[in-house]
Amino acid sequence: MTEPGLTDTGTAHRLTRRIASVLTLEPDAGAIEYDGRWTTWGQLAGLAERIKDICLETSTGDVPRVGILLRNRPAHVAAFLGVLLAGGCVVVINPSRGDARTRSDIADLELPVVIGEADDLRNLVDPQSTTTVVTITDMTIEPEVASATANSRGPAHDGSGTAVLMLTSGTTGPPKRVALTYDMLARSVLGADHRSDDNRSPDTDSSAPARLSSGVAIVNAPLVHIGGVFRTLQCIVAARPYVLLPRFEIGSWADAVRRYRPRAVSLVPTAVRMVLHSDLTRADLASIRVVTSGTAPLSAEDADAFTDKFGIPVLTSYAATEFGGGVAGWTLADHREFWEAKRGSVGRANPGSRLRVVADDGTVLGPGETGLLEVVPGQLGPSSDWIRTTDLARIDSDGFLWIVGRADQAIIRGGFKVIPEDVRTALESHPSVEGASVVGRPDDRLGATPVAMVELRSGEAVTDGELAEYLSDRLARYEIPTAIVIVDAIPRTPSGKADLTAVRSRLESGE
Repeated sequence: MTEPGLTDTGTAHRLTRRIASVLTLEPDAGAIEYDGRWTTWGQLAGLAERIKDICLETSTGDVPRVGILLRNRPAHVAAFLGVLLAGGCVVVINPSRGDARTRSDIADLELPVVIGEADDLRNLVDPQSTTTVVTITDMTIEPEVASATANSRGPAHDGSGTAVLMLTSGTTGPPKRVALTYDMLARSVLGADHRSDDNRSPDTDSSAPARLSSGVAIVNAPLVHIGGVFRTLQCIVAARPYVLLPRFEIGSWADAVRRYRPRAVSLVPTAVRMVLHSDLTRADLASIRVVTSGTAPLSAEDADAFTDKFGIPVLTSYAATEFGGGVAGWTLADHREFWEAKRGSVGRANPGSRLRVVADDGTVLGPGETGLLEVVPGQLGPSSDWIRTTDLARIDSDGFLWIVGRADQAIIRGGFKVIPEDVRTALESHPSVEGASVVGRPDDRLGATPVAMVELRSGEAVTDGELAEYLSDRLARYEIPTAIVIVDAIPRTPSGKADLTAVRSRLESGE
C-alpha cells in the first residue's frame, strides 16, 4: 500500500524524493526498533505525512519553519521526516538544555509550529503564545490537527534552502544554530548528484533502493546533534531498518549488537572507551568489522587498545556541524596500509573535500607545518570558499591530517603555550582515568594556568598528586595542571564532548 500524498513530490528536492520513495517500499515491514518494539515503515510514513500536512497548512506561502523538541524516539524521527517532506526547515530544539534556557530560546524563535511530547511542550512553550503546538504521543498526534484535505497536497516548496537549523554542541560557549541546506544533507547521505542539483529534475532516481536493505543498523547518536541526524538520514535513504537507542548505554547497545550482528558501528570516543573498559569480549562483538568514531578527539593509544582487545580497527574522522558532516577520515584500506606510520591522524580528505593549513596572515603552509586549518567541505559543492577553522593542524606530504589543538583554547602560561589536548591525552593515558578535560584558569602572575577535571574508571582510585607525578614524565613542567579535580562525571554535551563552559564554571567555583 502506498501512503497518500507521499508520491506527490515532483517539485521536491532529490533528498525529499528519496525519503518519500523509501517510506512506501514495504509499509508493513519494521523500520525502527525502539525499546524492544518495532515501528513499521507504514507507521513512520503515516505520521510523517500528517506532520507534512500541518507544515503546509501553517506555511502561508513561506517555507515552513517548525521547531521540534527532539528526543531519540520513532515519533520524533517521523516528525523530522515530515517537515522535510513539506520542503520545510526543522529548527532543532534540545529539551535537555535546562527548562529556563530552552523556554527563552523557543520564545525568541517565534516559531509558527512547535512539535514535541506533552511534558516538554507543557514545560517549555508559553500557553499564551500564538504558536501552533503539535503533541506527538507514540506514533500519533493528539489532538489530530491535520485536516483531511491537506493530504493530497505535495510540497509547496522545492527544498532549495535550509533543511535544518542545527544547534552546535556548545562545548566552548553558548550553542548557536547552523543552517544545513537540503543540498548539504543530500551530498552527505546520497553523494554528489552528477546530473545537477536542479530541484525540478525528473521524479526518478535510478539509484533509489528497490527493496529494503538486509541487516539492521544501530543508531545511538542524539537527534539534536549532527551525528544523529546524519546516521538517521543515512539509514532512511538506504532503506535500512535500525535500532534506535535513547542514548548510548553499554548493556542495550551490546544486546543490539548480539541480536543483529552489524558489520559496522559508530561510537563517539567516550563510548569507545566505555566499550574498551567493559567486560565485553571478542565473541560479543564478533560480527563487527570496523568502528567509526568522530565528534571529539580519540587518542591513538585508545584506538590501538580497542583493536588489540577486540580485533576491530577504529577509523577516526574529522567533522563539524558547520560543514554538514565529515571532511576527513580514515578508510579501511588506508588504515591497513598507513596506520602504523600515521597513527594519531584523523585520516585524509573525504571525496570532494579540500584541506590546507595556513599561517595567521593566510599564507599557505607546507607539509608538516602547523597552522590554522582551512576546509572546503564536499557537502558545500566544488565552488564554495575556504572556511577557516579555529583548529591548529598539520598535513603531511601524503595528505594525512593531524589536529594539534584549538587556537582559541591555547593557554599562555608565562609566555609558554599549553595545548589542552596534549594535557588531556596524557591524563587519559593513565590506567585509572576514564576521561579528562583541561581548560585555562586566569592567573595574576602568569596570565593563565591549565587546570583539569578528571573522571576515573569504575572501581579505580588515584589522587590528584599521583596524577601530577604521573604527568611529570610525560609533559613539560609548564604543561602540568596547577589543579586536578577528580569528579564522578565530567559534564558533557549530547554528542559526548566535554562541556568546557560547564567544566570551567565548576573549576572556577571550586565545586
